[in-house]
Amino acid sequence: MKKYTITVLVLLFNTALFCQPSYKMIIGTYTHSGNSEGIYTFQFNTKDGSALPLGKQATPNPSFLISSINQQIIYSVNEQANTGTVTAFKLNTKADSLTQLNTVATGGDHPCYLASDRNNRFLFVSNYTGGSFSAIPLKADGILDTSIQTIQHIGKSIIIGRQESPHVHSTVLSPNEKYLLVQDLGTDKISVYQVDLNKIINPIDSSPIHIFNCKPGSGPRHLIFHPTYKLAYAVQELSGAVTVMSFKNGRLKQIQEISMIPTSSKGKAGAADIHISPDGAFLYASNRGDFNELAIYKINKNGTLSHIATQSTLGKTPRNFAIDPSGKFLLIANQNSNEIVVFDRNKTTGLISHNGQRIKVGSPICIQFLKN
Repeated sequence: MKKYTITVLVLLFNTALFCQPSYKMIIGTYTHSGNSEGIYTFQFNTKDGSALPLGKQATPNPSFLISSINQQIIYSVNEQANTGTVTAFKLNTKADSLTQLNTVATGGDHPCYLASDRNNRFLFVSNYTGGSFSAIPLKADGILDTSIQTIQHIGKSIIIGRQESPHVHSTVLSPNEKYLLVQDLGTDKISVYQVDLNKIINPIDSSPIHIFNCKPGSGPRHLIFHPTYKLAYAVQELSGAVTVMSFKNGRLKQIQEISMIPTSSKGKAGAADIHISPDGAFLYASNRGDFNELAIYKINKNGTLSHIATQSTLGKTPRNFAIDPSGKFLLIANQNSNEIVVFDRNKTTGLISHNGQRIKVGSPICIQFLKN
C-alpha cells in the first residue's frame, strides 16, 4: 500500500512538472536596424520563464501588435514615413506561422500604437509623426476595411525638436468603450473623444469633448486604466513622470503626479511604457534615456502611487514590457541590446528579480502574450 501511494505521488509530481501552463508570445521589432526581419513567435514556459522560438514573419517595422479577441488574427503597425500601414495576419496555430491577410494605409506617417474594442469592430491607430489617429473598420473575418476615419491634430509645445508639431502616441478606449483617450506627445494634451461603436464607419466624434492639459514639456505617451478604480495613469515620456487622474463622464482630473526618476539621479528621461499587475496592486513604468530602468509603484487604496523600487532593465533602451498571464514574470524588451530580459515577479511585494533567462531578438519593441 505504501509503495502504491509513493508511485501515485511521483506520477502527480511529474504531471505537475511537465504540464506547466505555457503561452504563445509574439514580438514586434524594428527592421530598419538590420537586426530583425519582422514578427517573431515564441512559446513561453511559465515553469522557468524560458522561451522556445516557433517562427517569424517578414514585415517592415512591426513596432506594435495586438491580437483579435479570439486570438486568431494578429494586427501590426508598419511604422514607416509616407507609407504608414497596418497589416492583418491569420495565426495558424497548428503550424505556428502567420499568413498575411491584407494591408491598409493608416492615414498618417509612422503609426506606432493599436487598440481595438472588445467585439473587434474597429482598430484605432496612432500616427506619430503624422500627428493624427484613425479608426479602421474590421470585417467579420478580421480583414481590414478601407473605409477609414482620420482625425488630424494641430498645435505644438515647448521642447524644440520634439514638440514642434503634434505627435499622437496612443489611442486608448475607456473601460465602458464610450470614449477614446488620445495621448499627444507633441502638444502635451490628452484629448477625450466620444465613440459610437455601433456605427459601421466614422465611429469617432470629430471634436473632443474634453482636453486634459499636461504640464508643458511633459510629453504624454501611453495611458492605462485601473482594473477596478475609476482612474487613469499616463506615462509622460519627456518629463519622466506618471500622472494619476480620475475619470468620470469623459473628464479627466489630476489627483497626483509622481516622478519615475530618483531624486538623487540626473539625466535625460525617456519614459516609454506603463502596465498594472493583474490584481491591480502594483504599477510599473519603463524609462529609457539615460536611465534604462523600471520604476515600481504600490497602488494605494485611494489609487495614488507610492514608489517602492527602481530596477535596472539589464539592457539598453527598454521600450515595451509585459507581465505574463500567470503574473509570475515580467519581460522587458531592451531595443538596443537586441534581447528581452525575463524577471521573476513577486506577487506579494511587486518587486522583480532577473531569473537568468534572456531571449535573443533583434530590436525588440513590443511583447504580446496569447492565452493558449
